[in-house]
Amino acid sequence: MDKELQEKLIKLNRVAKVVKGGRRFSFSALVVVGDRNGRVGYGYGKANDVSEAIRKGVDRAKKSMVEVPRQKQSIPHVVQGRFKSANVLLKPAAPGTGIIAGGPVRAVLEVGGINDVLSKSMGSQNAVNVVKAVFQGLTSLMDAREVAGARGKTLKEMWG
Repeated sequence: MDKELQEKLIKLNRVAKVVKGGRRFSFSALVVVGDRNGRVGYGYGKANDVSEAIRKGVDRAKKSMVEVPRQKQSIPHVVQGRFKSANVLLKPAAPGTGIIAGGPVRAVLEVGGINDVLSKSMGSQNAVNVVKAVFQGLTSLMDAREVAGARGKTLKEMWG
């Protein structure tokens, strides 16, 4: 299962702690992991070594994976994800459009296997909060079958 997962490093940050002998550096890494087939997760790892921070982030990302409902290669409907002051608007797009998104949003959608989507990131540009906003939006997406079932109808009755 782990062999087909794709990892993408979004942000690597070096943090300095001033101690008696000088500065001590540690690293934090924000990583997204996905199977390019509708499953995606993110993780944040901190360590004194870059590779160890990335490894911790990948391990946490694998534990936090969620299933994203997809329609063809896009998302089923418009959704807005919010986390603190980061807002991300995700819109479905026609096949062949590609991923119209910046930085962290693009990375999450690429590893999640969503190929045609329009997005707008508003408010905070903090990578961690933007990623959390994208995940909040993706987890609030509803599958067409779920909507039809909740209304007590079949797919044909709702969409002809």
